[in-house]
Amino acid sequence: MGGICRSLVLCYRARTWYVSPDNRWKASECGRRAELKALVENRNHRTERVFLIGVELKSRRGAEVDDSLKELAELAATAGGSVVGDGLQKVAAPCAATYIGKGKAEEFARYCQQAEVDTVIFDDELTPAQSRNLERVFGCKILDRTALILDIFAARARTREGKLQIELAQLRHLLPRLTRFWGHLSRQKGGIGMRGGEGETQLETDRRRVQDRIARLARELEVVRRQRSLQRNQRQRNHWALASIVGYTNAGKSTLLNALTGATVLTEDKLFATLDPTTRRLRLPTNQNVLVTDTVGFIRKLPHGLVAAFKATLEEVVQADLLLHVVDASHPDAEAQIQAVNAVLREIGADGKPTVMALNKLDQLAERPEVLAGFQERYPHAAAISAVTGEGIPALLAELSSQLRPLREFMELSVPHEQAGVIARLHEVGQVVERDYNGQTARFKARIPPHLHDEFAPFLVRELQTA
Repeated sequence: MGGICRSLVLCYRARTWYVSPDNRWKASECGRRAELKALVENRNHRTERVFLIGVELKSRRGAEVDDSLKELAELAATAGGSVVGDGLQKVAAPCAATYIGKGKAEEFARYCQQAEVDTVIFDDELTPAQSRNLERVFGCKILDRTALILDIFAARARTREGKLQIELAQLRHLLPRLTRFWGHLSRQKGGIGMRGGEGETQLETDRRRVQDRIARLARELEVVRRQRSLQRNQRQRNHWALASIVGYTNAGKSTLLNALTGATVLTEDKLFATLDPTTRRLRLPTNQNVLVTDTVGFIRKLPHGLVAAFKATLEEVVQADLLLHVVDASHPDAEAQIQAVNAVLREIGADGKPTVMALNKLDQLAERPEVLAGFQERYPHAAAISAVTGEGIPALLAELSSQLRPLREFMELSVPHEQAGVIARLHEVGQVVERDYNGQTARFKARIPPHLHDEFAPFLVRELQTA
């Protein structure tokens, strides 16, 4: 469904509930398709016009708010909207009723009416009461940053797991806001014979249905979590290390995965271009197999509900042996993005893990060498790369090999020349340091994974000191 109109849809996978033209809830499959088709056709006549609103509090710097608004504009463009303006309110603390104060809300509302704005998006999360009050003032759709991000995720999810996680986050966000959709129906009134109004009955019915759906989704995601646990156990039996690519959205994570493993993951210059995690095998120069997983991009003010819903996916980060932190070194606010990623890692319990930092988009820093020099001074072990051109990839692989090198047995082997299969197997699973094919047998000094000791024991000459 194009545009930000998806936010009107309350996603039930088996049965989608929505607001129909007469503002009554329906569950008919035929009616659902007809109404959604009409909604898409109406919305596709023109791009949805969007107005952005940010709030500068005492605890926030002005530059930080400006950067956040620019990012919100990118998010709106990703969702299919056209930003026609933005506004900023400076307050000591958010207003409980309208977040930005009644006077400022009315001022922005007059501008939005003149500019024919369809949607107003706030850079912070709004309470259900604030959303209802603002819709009365503006007379148009009101979204907050959380709803916008959920909308983008809903459009980008492709796998069953991703769709389940997004639906769960959407419903959790929707549940306390159900009341706003029932303003047209009657409420309970006091007095004999006036109890149990239609609105209260229908509201409670839908609230119960949403809660039931949330419980069902949680159970299905628990199955996904167990499946991922089994996959991790299989990897442990194969003694393959796991590296998770993390980083700010649009930092080039998917491009780097493609460059390292030859994968064909979608890459676009958009926020959250890819959502579903992808895992591919990477063979390091040390002949070690590593499973590299491209995870969902992080962002400032990442909704807590989204983090909770994506627990099954983010467990890949928590369980990883190493994190590959991709940084868009060409971005003017790269340092703040690094801190935002670290904050999310702390939230999910993945901080403190061995981390290799990749300073990406080196090709865009050719005329700004001082920027790269500053990063390398602050992060001396970081690898400067360009995932697009391949520059710096060998150095990154060498750093990964150094960080991921497990405890291996260093041994000297003597293998008869006629047993070529053993020699090929040694090169496949071990790191051969020295080789000598002269003499009656081939002699090797190699590092072997401990679980393969018995396989090469018949050819063992002596064990060497590991270096």
